[in-house]
Amino acid sequence: MTTNNADPAVLRGLEHAGASVRLKAALAIGSCPAPGYVGALVERCAVEPEFQVREMLTWALTRHAASETVPLLVAEVRSERGRARSQGRSQALHTLSKIGDGRAWPVITPALLADTDDEVARSAWRAAVVLVPEGEEGALAVVLAGQLGRGGRETRLSLSRALIALGTVMLPTVAAATTHPDPHVRAHALATERLWRDPDAGFEFAIEEAKRVVALGGAGEEGR
Repeated sequence: MTTNNADPAVLRGLEHAGASVRLKAALAIGSCPAPGYVGALVERCAVEPEFQVREMLTWALTRHAASETVPLLVAEVRSERGRARSQGRSQALHTLSKIGDGRAWPVITPALLADTDDEVARSAWRAAVVLVPEGEEGALAVVLAGQLGRGGRETRLSLSRALIALGTVMLPTVAAATTHPDPHVRAHALATERLWRDPDAGFEFAIEEAKRVVALGGAGEEGR
């Protein structure tokens, strides 16, 4: 049941020093949502240090109407203040991916997908594959493929998963990247193809196999 007013005591709980109290406050909000909580939830997401509490904050936001949450979350992603708080931007994107409302799609720009902050970029990739309008998956795959070879293991795995989530539409773009002049891009593209063919192979195995192929001067054997 949704009410109109926020309980001041619950709002204070979001700011409590104890993580368990903050967790209970977020649970209480999600259990009895009210429009007056939304701004406080978005604000808390940007500074909350505990992962479990952040996940509960996101859940609480998903319990509110998208018309109440999406505008504030989009504003957090776009705001200059948000750019100084990468956690706020990445958590807002994470929450938008959970809400899955297509009205948030305009915030997923090529610049955001190439954001220099790895955590923000990873969250943007995950949100993009959820929010992309039907028929625009191929264009998204091209933009995402432009990030192949970027970052460390977690960043590369996140990108591979995002591309794979787009389905077969991403295959021609990833295949083209297997001949890229940058060996890091080629290896990442080959690893993504391997994960597509064999999801149980594991990313470490896929990337090591891809590195061997690149070192030998090849572009993979299957699908050529």
